[in-house]
Amino acid sequence: MSDEFAPVPTPTPAPAASGLSDNSAGALAYVTIIPAIIFLVLEPYNKSAFVRFHSWQSIFFGIAFAVAHIVLGVIPVVGWLVLMLLDLGFLVLWIITILKASKGEKYKLPFLGDLAAKQAGA
Repeated sequence: MSDEFAPVPTPTPAPAASGLSDNSAGALAYVTIIPAIIFLVLEPYNKSAFVRFHSWQSIFFGIAFAVAHIVLGVIPVVGWLVLMLLDLGFLVLWIITILKASKGEKYKLPFLGDLAAKQAGA
């Protein structure tokens, strides 16, 4: 009968989840430069070489996109036509990088991928 008044052990709370998986964070880094910068600053994302790589590659990709727009945007007609084709290429590469990151693949863009790997230490 003394078991009726025995203290009931309280369950230990589960550890807090970090939120996103590395694959999701890597893919989300490509949405804009802002999530990429946030992932480089916030723990536990900044501890993952995979997320750091995709964040840096996203930042370099965004800078390359902006520079291409500025340079080709000031060249009348020919620059604008080349820019339309280049925009299509950037769109295709952007979709590829998001899909590859979401699958857990470390897809390196030419030149930018090597810079990102060096920055991420990966």
